[in-house]
Amino acid sequence: MDTMTILYRNIKLRFNNLFTIFITILQPILWLVLYSTVAGETMKNTGIENYTAFILPGLIVLVIFATCSSSGMMNYIMKNNGSFYRILIAPVKRYSIVLGQILEGVLCSFFEVAVMILISLLFSVTIPLNVPSIISIILLIFMTAFFMASISYSISLTLPNEMIYETVMNAIVLPLFFLSSALFPTEEIRGLLSILVKLNPFTHVINALRFIILNGNISIKDIIFVLILLLVLSSISFLSAIKSLKSQTKL
Repeated sequence: MDTMTILYRNIKLRFNNLFTIFITILQPILWLVLYSTVAGETMKNTGIENYTAFILPGLIVLVIFATCSSSGMMNYIMKNNGSFYRILIAPVKRYSIVLGQILEGVLCSFFEVAVMILISLLFSVTIPLNVPSIISIILLIFMTAFFMASISYSISLTLPNEMIYETVMNAIVLPLFFLSSALFPTEEIRGLLSILVKLNPFTHVINALRFIILNGNISIKDIIFVLILLLVLSSISFLSAIKSLKSQTKL
């Protein structure tokens, strides 16, 4: 119940700051509309028939990155208006506070991903509507968002202000995005770069989403490795967020 109360408060706070929703989805939409149109012309010789469909999974992950990063910004807003400290001294379990914060980022991610997918339909992208594919997409988005929201919340609790937080998040998000299979095929990459791309957990998430979108079907057993990887990362980041929040109580 405490988690739902905090989640509701955070959703209200988010919609009182609609600019955060607009700005987090603006960049991925520009990538979808502009970059896919221009770069798609150069990708025709690679055998990619619909480049917009090819990069959509990467942009979905980028939307999740941006949305969950903005959840950390919401934490600073709560600190500025005093609500963060009121919650901190309330008789609420620490994990309920963290979970409420994280789920707000997850729900907002689903909303913005839905907008992205609707826009992609205008570019002849076909989204599979069979049950296994839908369940797989939902699981991948949920667990990726949960992991990123946990990391973002934990980092926002350890840094003193928004400026440093944005700098740190950009230093994390941009390399993860570009050192993945988000924008280009990675089969021909060799050497150290190939190792870095394969070690990037989001490469596996993007590849799984891409397989579903391009092939129209997948089973849970085909993505079990990705789900286990995300489960481990989510558990570690969630515990880290709880630890960071508890350290705030001691201040």
